[in-house]
Amino acid sequence: MPIIDSHHHFWKFTPEEYGWIDDSMAALRRDFLPADLHTTLAAAAIQAKSASRFGAGVDAAISVQARQSLEETAWLLGMAEQHDFLAGVVGWVPLTDPGVEQILEHFTARPKLRAIRHIVQGEPDDRFLLRDNFNRGIRALTARGLVYDILIYERHLPVAIEFVDRHPQQLFVLDHIAKPRIRDGSWEPWRTHLRELARRENVFCKLSGVATEADFLNLTPANRDQLRPYMNAALEAFGPRRIMFGSDWPVCLAALPYADWFAMVNDAIDGFSESEREWVLGRTAEQAYGL
Repeated sequence: MPIIDSHHHFWKFTPEEYGWIDDSMAALRRDFLPADLHTTLAAAAIQAKSASRFGAGVDAAISVQARQSLEETAWLLGMAEQHDFLAGVVGWVPLTDPGVEQILEHFTARPKLRAIRHIVQGEPDDRFLLRDNFNRGIRALTARGLVYDILIYERHLPVAIEFVDRHPQQLFVLDHIAKPRIRDGSWEPWRTHLRELARRENVFCKLSGVATEADFLNLTPANRDQLRPYMNAALEAFGPRRIMFGSDWPVCLAALPYADWFAMVNDAIDGFSESEREWVLGRTAEQAYGL
């Protein structure tokens, strides 16, 4: 089975478009393009193969939107069409737009578009997911067999559960295990709400974006164990057939190297069967996104 990184980003950096990259993430203030990711994956494969318990390296990856623009969606699709190792794209379209069906018709002609995401965590309205016009947009995705990636903070989980229950035929992927407040050592109610959301069989989850929810500037090899309870809780809630490895590269680089995160995920599933490991590292992403 191929190993698939279900979550990475590309960008051409400008301070205006990526204002969220503050001084604490200064290393991210540059361009990150397919050649950079390909080099990163090759280096991670060398480290993985030097430690037999980690298995092979990453074979393919899924590009995820970082800006809410149709131009970026088209740009990501163009790069995916040029590079075989880019297996799919999670793009953005204006789901609240009355003309969203026509916009989707344009983009679904390009087969590497597998899902849509909106940066709900950045919306001032904590109940944004329940807006009528947004839910109309989700129904347009369902009709076209597109997945929807849920990007939220843990405080949004109760609303996300209500939202998901409105769309039982829609496939959802929860990004970054709903961003628990790891830097505060917070555990509840995140775990309880995550377990409740995981009861919905049409929801998958990405084991990604965890390191940067900790105090990432002070995250060292000696104290990375603080991440494990949150990783384990997500693995337990969703099980190997509905959770998938993702790196959140290059954002993860603010906290730790790509290869180190890949190794941490492999360590977290070390006690799984070979079949279960295959699901977490590749099969789940293949099934969820129809790769």
